[in-house]
Amino acid sequence: MRQIQLTEQAYDQAKVRADQAGFPSVDEYVSSIFVDVDYEMTETPDLDYLFTTERLAIIDASLAEAKAGKFYTPAEVEEHFKKRFEA
Repeated sequence: MRQIQLTEQAYDQAKVRADQAGFPSVDEYVSSIFVDVDYEMTETPDLDYLFTTERLAIIDASLAEAKAGKFYTPAEVEEHFKKRFEA
């Protein structure tokens, strides 16, 4: 088995996070990070379920509106959220 070296600061941070996440040790916490990264790098998630006929229609309609010049400026978006958060 290979080992990795952590600086004292990295170890201390890993210890806090391991405790918060309920891991019994820093080793198990750090190992879980590498397992997650390895999985994310090797497995391509199937996202086709997100692109239903209805959602694709909404995307197409939004694209058509944008191409027709119907879109909000950054200032309009900022004003909208400013009003929304003040309410």
